[in-house]
Order: sequence, then C-alpha cells, then structure tokens
Amino acid sequence: MHISQPPLSQQIQSLEEQINAKLLERNNRNVSLTPAGNMFLKEAYQILAQVDAAATKAARMEKGELGELSIGFTSTTPFMNKVTMSLRQYRESYPEVAIHMHQMNTKQQLAPLLTGRIDIGIMRNTELPEQLNYQLLFKEPFMVAVYEGHPLLKYEKTGVDIHLLAEYPLVFFEREVGTALYDEIHNLLTSAGVTPKISQEAGEAMTILGLVSAGMGISIITESFTRMKIDGVKYIRFSNIEAASEVWLVYNTRRALPAAAKKLTELLIENIVG
Repeated sequence: MHISQPPLSQQIQSLEEQINAKLLERNNRNVSLTPAGNMFLKEAYQILAQVDAAATKAARMEKGELGELSIGFTSTTPFMNKVTMSLRQYRESYPEVAIHMHQMNTKQQLAPLLTGRIDIGIMRNTELPEQLNYQLLFKEPFMVAVYEGHPLLKYEKTGVDIHLLAEYPLVFFEREVGTALYDEIHNLLTSAGVTPKISQEAGEAMTILGLVSAGMGISIITESFTRMKIDGVKYIRFSNIEAASEVWLVYNTRRALPAAAKKLTELLIENIVG
C-alpha cells in the first residue's frame, strides 16, 4: 500500500532540491536539523523579522512618522516666531523624520520646487509657475529701522509718515538676493511717490541692520526683523500706510507631497492660519 507523504514533508523535500542542500536528518524514530538546516532556519527567522520591521516602517512612513522632508526658506524665516514655533513642535512630535533645510531667496526656491529637490517652500509673495500653488500663512507689516539718535525717532510712538523717508539715505536689499522684499519695498515707495536715496545695498538681514547701526542709512524692513536685537537699532511703525508683506507656504500641485511634508503643512496651517 502506498501512502502519500504529508504536504509539509513534501514542501521541505522540494526546498532541499531547490537549494541543493539537505536540511533535515531523517530516521525511523525522529527528524533533526542538519547543520545546513540549522543555519537556514536562523536566516529564515531573521528574514521574517526584517519583513515585519519593513512593514512597520512602511506603515509609519505612510503616517508621516518616518522619512525625509526638504524645506526651502528665506533668510528671515528663522525670525518668524509663528513659523519657528511650528517647526519646533513638529521636530518634537516626529523626531525620526530627517529634516533638510535649504536657505534660498524667494525666486531661488521655484526651480527646486518644480524638480522636487524641496517639498515645500516658505517665501514671500511672488509670481508662481502654473504648477505651483500657495497657502497664505500670515502678513507682517513693514517698519522703518533707524539708528540710535536718528531724527525720525521722534515718531517712535506716533508712527512715521512714509513720505519723510525721501529725505534720508536708505540701506536697500540687493536685487539679486532679497528678490521678493526688494520688489515689495520698491513698489511700496513708488506707490507713495517716494524716490529712495539708496546709499548701500546688502543681501542679508543682519548685514542691513548692521549698516543701519553704523549710521549708513535707514531701512524698510518687515516686523520679523525686529526679533534681531542689534545694538543701536530702533524700529518705527508707519503712521499712514497699512502695507504688509505676505508669507507663503508653497508646494507643487503636480507632485504628491510625502506624508511627512503633509504633516508639517497641516501643522503650519493649524498653528498660523487657524
């Protein structure tokens, strides 16, 4: 009488044939692992553990708890309290997400957003290519930075008339570096009929305020600049204009945002926009 072998035994024999190695030592009384079988079993357990770990990581990445996130930001972004607090909260909530920060001016962020080098960009308002979209985070008012003892300080409490700025040398943003702020401030002055007397140009916020402190002129800046505590620099609000600079969160509508980027986007909007 012929009795077929149990399916498991058949599968093991088939496996032995495939790998050309004997895994089990068989006799009439018992079955034991051969040295090759023992090694194979250990490796199999490790592979199963790796599969479980990979599945867990994949699930966490899908939830935005793991992965990488690339952010473009302008030089003034670290001084925007609403943004930095949100980034800190995100870092604490998702410590295993690798965050890559790339400092660029507004115009420099556009190409990396199109190619996917950065996932999201924090920038000033500007003309965007068709495939990029934005979420307005907040508006920050323009202010005047002056050096200690400057005549305009008599307007520190009441605010200064923008037309008075035509009388004083101005420290301005370099067009190639501070592109969006350059355009915004230039348009602000032009719309008020003010022709600026540009005495110095600089690309970095700290440099501009340093030149103001040195008496090289006054400057028009945004409110976030006031978080930079530079000796000898005072800040005055405008009395007759309500112009403000818009801060945008920009993303590519034709590229799927990584889950980690979605989490940060949601957090920024929740904390800042409400």
